[in-house]
Amino acid sequence: MAGAAADTAHHVVNMLPFKIALIGALGIGAQWLAWKLQRPAIVLMAIAGLIFGPLLGAILDFNIWEPVKNGLSMFHLDPEADFGDVYRPMIGLAVAIILFEGGMTLRFKDLGDSAHAVGRMVLLAGPIAWLLGTYAARYIVDLPWDIAAMVGGLFVVTGPTVIMPLLRQAHLKKRPANILKWEGIVNDPVGALFAVGGYEFIRFTQEGANMALAFGQLIFIAIMGGIVGVISGWGLAQAFKRGLIPEYLKAPVVLVWVLAIYVLANLLAPETGLLAVTALGMTMANTKFASMVEMRRFKETIAIMLVSGVFVLLTATLTPPVLKGFFSFKIIGFVLAMMLVVRPIAVIISTFWSGISIKEALLVSFIAPRGIVAVAVAGLFALELQAIGRPEGAIFVTLAFALVFATVLFAGFAIGPLSKALGLSSDHGDGVLIVGANPWSLGLAKALTDMGVGVLVADTNWRRLRGARIEGFATFYGEVLSENADYRLDHSAFNHIIAATPNDAYNALVCVEFAPELGRHRVFQVSGHDKSDRDSETIAFTSRGRTLSSRGRSFDALTRDWWSGWRFKATNVSEEYPMSSLLEERGEDVDIMLIKRDSGLEFVQPGKGGKTDKGTVLTYGPVKNRAAEAK
Repeated sequence: MAGAAADTAHHVVNMLPFKIALIGALGIGAQWLAWKLQRPAIVLMAIAGLIFGPLLGAILDFNIWEPVKNGLSMFHLDPEADFGDVYRPMIGLAVAIILFEGGMTLRFKDLGDSAHAVGRMVLLAGPIAWLLGTYAARYIVDLPWDIAAMVGGLFVVTGPTVIMPLLRQAHLKKRPANILKWEGIVNDPVGALFAVGGYEFIRFTQEGANMALAFGQLIFIAIMGGIVGVISGWGLAQAFKRGLIPEYLKAPVVLVWVLAIYVLANLLAPETGLLAVTALGMTMANTKFASMVEMRRFKETIAIMLVSGVFVLLTATLTPPVLKGFFSFKIIGFVLAMMLVVRPIAVIISTFWSGISIKEALLVSFIAPRGIVAVAVAGLFALELQAIGRPEGAIFVTLAFALVFATVLFAGFAIGPLSKALGLSSDHGDGVLIVGANPWSLGLAKALTDMGVGVLVADTNWRRLRGARIEGFATFYGEVLSENADYRLDHSAFNHIIAATPNDAYNALVCVEFAPELGRHRVFQVSGHDKSDRDSETIAFTSRGRTLSSRGRSFDALTRDWWSGWRFKATNVSEEYPMSSLLEERGEDVDIMLIKRDSGLEFVQPGKGGKTDKGTVLTYGPVKNRAAEAK
């Protein structure tokens, strides 16, 4: 018997590395598939967890051929059995890093014009939604008041990782898009901290503290966690500023620092770790130091891996009885109340006399998808509540998943039609994002601006953007392909892209990234090769954007012509002044870049289009009268 038990334990240990690798593959695979299909990653991660968790577990319960059963069991995820006593602290550490990442996203100066509206959404709508959500959990789900307060507090969050893809697809006007984006970023850690406060109150009362003492202890841990987080964040930022940590160690140091502060805060005052790491992230995000790129690298690697893994793990813990609970009248009633009553009342009350229109308030009311933080924190506290003798806490996970699925699916299907019905969609805008700041592209930006087309110029080099800033163009300093751009780049400002850097492969990558969002007919790149170059040396047609300009010349040729005196010129074409007269005047070597009609912009490709009877034609060619047409 002892030998059999030892063999079983040895088998479990040997399988654990495989299970860890499987979780990573499922999570990152779901993230990749979500990018490919332009769908919310949270849904695909949940499907992966459900398939390899409860669904595969149900199949293994049938009487099937033993070799097949043994083979399938390798892929079955049962996190609590697979990880044993390590499971709870492992989830706690992962949630700590996720909340730190959320805090790192919150840079107050980036709020800009949305600060007033977002402040109302957090300071007014948040507490109102907490109060109403508590009543919904109490009277619909029949939860005790203290656990109902935890549920109501946590579910004020709206997940930014879910909202960002939706905003990129819907193309809302700037103000409602910014409100939804920044509310999600700010509320993510705030909702988690509401839940932390609720849990601490429950823990204190479980230990026999009276109401006054419990509130006093709660205030103490809030102050303690905030102080630890702020001091540790400031200290690490100072270490980076003074060059005390080499570049290659900065990302690992951040990871170790977050884990150390989480554990240290919990030792100083139990369960203050989540509050401390959130304050740590917010402090570092709002402290100026030269290594912010390293922090973003940390966020875009470690945090994404943890988000993927944790979500797959938590979904895999769902049992058939829990899944059946999704369809109970109590759960459905709670979800509908949160979506159709709690959220709209909180938003509408908080936006009175704020300058936000009723249409904007309605859109924000109904587009409130919950994300990974809601599920991760719910999963953590479901374990913690059961550990302190509150089995009712197990329903936390059911409520979280039900609300996440319902809100994500509803927002995904409703945001487009709802924004159009309310007149808040900018689908028909003609804004252009020009990636790459150089004399030629800035000349194009000026010509487009003079034609009344909105322009946003992006570059990773601050000096190269100097000319764009002097001209007064809207600019984005940073990498448009990074996750950071999802938060800071205004996707409502453009419906077309021109990638105009000297790097043909990078231009292609930008176009491939934005093609699913905008449509391939709206992504263009300056060619990296002249027509005389061999086709075998160029990037495949399917792996690049459309080539800009009627002649399709390379970046080098276009910039060489710029320095030789070529310039852009916008000309109105009509019956009195047809296209043939324009081409005769500008010369046979002229490049036709685009045509602006009443129906919108038509960018010209080599050998395609470029002719019109009416509209404004933008050409690029030699300037015959330099005195009259000099820049």
